[in-house]
Amino acid sequence: MSKHIITSTILCNFKKHLHENEKSRATIEKYLRDIGKFAVYAGNAAVDKDTVLDYKAALAREYALASANSMLAALNAFFRFAEWYDCCVKQFKLQREAFCPEEKELTRDEYVALIRAADNKNNKRLSLLLQTICGTGIRVSELCFITADAVRKGEAVVSCKGKTRRILIVSALRKKLLSYAKERGISRGMIFVTKNGNPMSRTNIWTEMKRLCEAAGVSPKKVFPHNLRHLFARTFYKMEKDIVKLADILGHSNINTTRIYTVSTGTEHRRKMEKMRLIL
Repeated sequence: MSKHIITSTILCNFKKHLHENEKSRATIEKYLRDIGKFAVYAGNAAVDKDTVLDYKAALAREYALASANSMLAALNAFFRFAEWYDCCVKQFKLQREAFCPEEKELTRDEYVALIRAADNKNNKRLSLLLQTICGTGIRVSELCFITADAVRKGEAVVSCKGKTRRILIVSALRKKLLSYAKERGISRGMIFVTKNGNPMSRTNIWTEMKRLCEAAGVSPKKVFPHNLRHLFARTFYKMEKDIVKLADILGHSNINTTRIYTVSTGTEHRRKMEKMRLIL
């Protein structure tokens, strides 16, 4: 059996493979980042099942199991591409949570506090960016589809992961974005750009959001773009109770993925249990 060695050539070919299979840029970056972490762990040694199992155990000690599973999924995808089937490992078994911990999920009040903090810092771009993600449910990687033309039409056509869907821009958000675009002289192209006119990166957005935490009085553990998408999903589901429609809006192929977004907080779960009045 030939030795399994991670080389720059095979990583380049894997990246090309992911691109040809229409994986999003964010997904490709994550897969390569996860594989890179494993490569550092393995060092210069040949990769075998024992090494991967040791790495799996190390992930369990350092990360939440859901995060560890995400990294293992990237590794398994790489191993299958390289035809190193003997290196593939099983993911950790997780029981679905009945409710989510309050320390992880952003509340509406905390979201409002972040918007106020951005406004107080005169960071109108960040304020509107947060409202756009939370008001539409789009992914941070999909902000590039919020263009001047889309805002004028009141809807954006989003293409992601081989799927295309329409995202409605509510009138209040549309009015704010039109005003912002006019102030900044943006008549076409993306709304959220840097001073040089380049797209805002995920890292820049994440960093700007973290800077709001202290002024807003919100835990940094709760403040990242995807939590705004979670807040949109929970709010929509409370109103509509239609998980199929929510899955379509979020761009999910699997409703089980959407279920993760609709889990109530521990406080809400406790309140519902108290109303049952089963303790005499």
